[in-house]
Amino acid sequence: MTVRIAILGSGFVSEFYLNGLKDVPNHEVVVNFSQTAERARAFGQRWSIPNQTTSMVEAVNRPDVDLVLIGLPNDIHLWATRIVARAKKHVVCTKPLARTGDEAAEMLQFVQDAGILHGYAETEVFSPAVIRVRQMIESGAIGRIFTMRSREAHSGPHAPHFWDPARAGGGALMDMGCHMIEAFRYFLGKDDPPVECIAWGERLVHHEKTTAEDNAVAMIRFQSGALGTAEVSWAALGGLDLRNEIYGDRGAAFTDVTRGTPVRAFTLGAGGYLLEKADAETGWVFPVPDEARVYGYQEEMRHFVECVAKNQMPRETYADGVAVNRVVDACYLSMKSKRWEPVTQ
Repeated sequence: MTVRIAILGSGFVSEFYLNGLKDVPNHEVVVNFSQTAERARAFGQRWSIPNQTTSMVEAVNRPDVDLVLIGLPNDIHLWATRIVARAKKHVVCTKPLARTGDEAAEMLQFVQDAGILHGYAETEVFSPAVIRVRQMIESGAIGRIFTMRSREAHSGPHAPHFWDPARAGGGALMDMGCHMIEAFRYFLGKDDPPVECIAWGERLVHHEKTTAEDNAVAMIRFQSGALGTAEVSWAALGGLDLRNEIYGDRGAAFTDVTRGTPVRAFTLGAGGYLLEKADAETGWVFPVPDEARVYGYQEEMRHFVECVAKNQMPRETYADGVAVNRVVDACYLSMKSKRWEPVTQ
C-alpha cells in the first residue's frame, strides 16, 4: 500500500523527517500543518506537498491520511496526540515524547485506548552505526556490558521554544539526554530497566537565553548493574559532537558520526550548509555526507512507513518514550537533591 502522511510542524525536525523520507518507497505526504499560513505554505512548496493548513484537526482528520508525524515543540505533543488518537490515525512523535513522565504516560494511554499504531521517533537507535553496534552486542562480540558513555554537544538550539523550560520541560538534558537514555536501553536490551540515577546540571554560559541548564551530566544505573553516563552541552563550539562508547567484558565499541566524517575540506569562502549546528564555514571543515541517513532519520522513517503498511507495531513506541521521560524526571530530581534518585517504572 501507499502510506499517506500528514506532517505536523514546519521546523527543523520536520525538515529532517522529509529528508529521511526521500528514499523511502510507498509513501506520499499529502498535507502539512503549521501554526502560521506563511510557514505552512513555504514548507509545502519546498517539499512539493499538495495541501497546507493551519488547522491541526483538519490535517489529521483528512480521509486520505494513514499516518501522522508529529514534529512540533514539546508542549504541543500531548494536544496533538489527543487529536490524532480521537481520529484513530496511526502516529509517530518526535523526541522527547513529553515534558514529564506523567504527561508521556497520558499520551501512551490515548494511543492505547484508540488501538492505533504508535511510534517514538528516537533517531539515535536508528542510526546505522548504532544499529551495527547492537548487532555486535547480539552476536556476543562485546560480551556483558558493564559501562557506557555517550556525549552530545553543540553551541545551542536553533529555535526559541527549546530555551524555554516551561515549553520544553527542561534544558540541555531534556533536549539531548533523551537520545542517550534510549541508546543505553537499546544497547543493553529493554529487559534491563534503569533503576536509579544521579545528575548534575548548571547554566554556565547562556544566562541571557534561558533559565534551564545548558550543561549536564547524568549517571544511570541499570538492573544488571551496568552504568550509563550521559554528557550534554548547549555551549560546545565546533559543531555537533555525537559519540557513544560501549564497554563489555569481551570487547568495546565506539561510534562517532560527526567528528569521524570521511570528508575533510579547507575553504576560504562560505561552503554553504555543512552539518547540523556548524559554527564555522571557512578554514578546515568536516561536512557529514547524507546527514538524514547517518543520524538515523532515513532508517526510522522507512521502518515507520513499513510498519503502517504491514499493520505492525514499531520497535520504538510511545512506551519507550514514557520510559525515557521517567529517567529524565529522576535526573532532574537528582539535580535538586544532589543524591541518587530511583526511576519510576
